[in-house]
Formats: sequence, structure tokens, C-alpha cells
Amino acid sequence: MRDLTIPKIPKWPFFLGDILLLALAWFIHVESKSPVGAWEIIAYVLCVSIGAWISITPFLKEYQAAIKRAEAGDLAGVASQIQNLEQLAAQIGYATSQWQVIRESADKTTNIAKEIARGMAAEVQAFNEFTKRSNEGEKATLRLEVDKLRRAESEWLQITVRMLDHVFALHRAASRSRQPGIAEQIGNFQNACRDAARRIGLVPFAANSGEIFDAQKHQLMDGGEEKISPDSVIEETIATGYTFQGKLIRPALVKLRNGLSEEKNGSKIVSNQSQLPLESEQTEPV
Repeated sequence: MRDLTIPKIPKWPFFLGDILLLALAWFIHVESKSPVGAWEIIAYVLCVSIGAWISITPFLKEYQAAIKRAEAGDLAGVASQIQNLEQLAAQIGYATSQWQVIRESADKTTNIAKEIARGMAAEVQAFNEFTKRSNEGEKATLRLEVDKLRRAESEWLQITVRMLDHVFALHRAASRSRQPGIAEQIGNFQNACRDAARRIGLVPFAANSGEIFDAQKHQLMDGGEEKISPDSVIEETIATGYTFQGKLIRPALVKLRNGLSEEKNGSKIVSNQSQLPLESEQTEPV
């Protein structure tokens, strides 16, 4: 913007006029007779006032010229700002059009992303359903296999127990036959069978003679455990008890010293032993 120059006003004529007016006031004072009259006072005031006004007049003119200069500069600045506003409006219009294009592209991208997300969600749901069906099928197959294995385990466990019962009955009969050689051979055979059973977790146990009757581990041939006194003593074991992997599956069949008799027939004892229920048979496999 071009700077505006303000012409300087010469101030000496105004100062000269002020001095003349003051001199006039002094002359009137000198020539006047005392006392001072009213017209002399009026003349003093007029001369001083007019002189003061004349002396400040150039400063007032310069101040007014500076104000006009400032206003002219403000108008020039406003004009340039208006031009800048027009350029800014054009730029805003261009940016708005570009923003509209960007918004349309963003909307298209958002729609495509939503479609992709829906497709991925459908694929994930289908995969989850397939995985769920596969897991359910595998679980059903495994459950069936477990049921088969537990039934097979229960069956071979019962068979093994029956065989050990027969071996025990045979050893018991050989011990009563008063033939030490046969009793020793059958005892060795029984020990071998029991060692083989221990390898699979099946452990037979017998009550020692003189042991206190325990309803948790022992059982009478004809029942009636509730009638037994706490200090009842076992005389001998009629059939061994069994634990499988640390769990009691059948108590030992015993005879007490209080007069409860055992069966005399060895085959009948074996038959009664076979009728003793295994605790594992009473629980269904899960």
C-alpha cells in the first residue's frame, strides 16, 4: 500500500498572531486607568482566548489530517482484505467441491468395507458352526469309545476277579488236603496270578486271623454285619477282597470266631464268591 504524505503547516503565522493579541491585551492594560472597567476585562479575555485558539489551530489541523490519513489507510486495508476474502471464498468453494468428491469416495469405501465385514461375519459364523458340529461329532465318538472301553474294562475286571476267586478257592482246598507239595505249587500259581493282576492295578487282599472285623473292608457270607459287635475277631478269610487302582471294589468274605460257620463244600464257596457284587458293577460308566 502506498504511504500518504501529510503537508506540513507553517506555525509561525499563528504564533505571531497570538503574540500580537497578547501585546494588544498588554497595551490595553497599560493605557487603561484604574480601576479596571468591565470592557477592559472583556478585551483581556477575548485577546487571550483568541490568541490561544490561534496558537493551537495548526496542531488541530495536523491532528485532523492524521485522522484522515489513518482513515484512508484503513479503507485501503479493508479493500485489500475484501480482495483477499474473494480469493478465500474461491478457495473455500474449490475445497468444498473437493471435499464432496472425497466424501463420495469415503461413502463408497465404507459401503464396500461393510459388505466385506458382513461377508467375513458370515464366513466366521459358518466356520464356527462347522467347528461346533465337528467337535460335537468328535465328542460323541470319543464318548462312545470311552463307554466301550469302560464296559470292556468292567467285563475283563469281572472275569479276572472270578479267575482269582477260583484260584483262591483251589489254593484253600489244597491247603486243607494236607499235601504240602500240591499246596505249595498251587500257592506259587496263585502268587503268579496275583502278581499279573497287580500290574493292571487289581490288588487282592485277605484278612489275617485274629484281625478285628471292619465293615468297610470285610463281609460275612450270610450278611448280618449290623449284628456284629465292635470287638469281633476274624478267624479266617473265605474269599479275598479286591481294590482296583486304590479303590475298593469288593470287601473280603470272612468267618468270625463267634460261631458263624463257613460253607463246607468248596464248590459252593466258589459259587457264593462269584455271586459277590463288585462295586464297579454298580456304577455305570460316564
